[in-house]
Amino acid sequence: MVLIQMLLPVPKAAGGAPTAARGADTRLADTRRELADTFTGITAYLRSPATGEWMAPDGRSEADDVVMVEVVTETFDREWWRAYAATLATRFQQQTIHVRALRVEVLDEEAT
Repeated sequence: MVLIQMLLPVPKAAGGAPTAARGADTRLADTRRELADTFTGITAYLRSPATGEWMAPDGRSEADDVVMVEVVTETFDREWWRAYAATLATRFQQQTIHVRALRVEVLDEEAT
């Protein structure tokens, strides 16, 4: 089994609060629906976005609120995920979307 995790940016409402918990961002809702339709399930950690920080090429500190979205699947299709990450980068207006794939052992696998 493979656990695929993505960090997706969360836009902020006018008051500065992340919009993900209220479901106000259709880009995130579309992504969740696409992944749920493609895989048998999805988990999205929306309640308390994390903050990602990095150094921009001009030396400024940059930050985004991000949520973790993950799916578990039998195999990892690297080319499909590269193409989907590019789609998400365009959708979320990012240079890149962080995607990681981890081999996992699911303990209840024999029960299903």
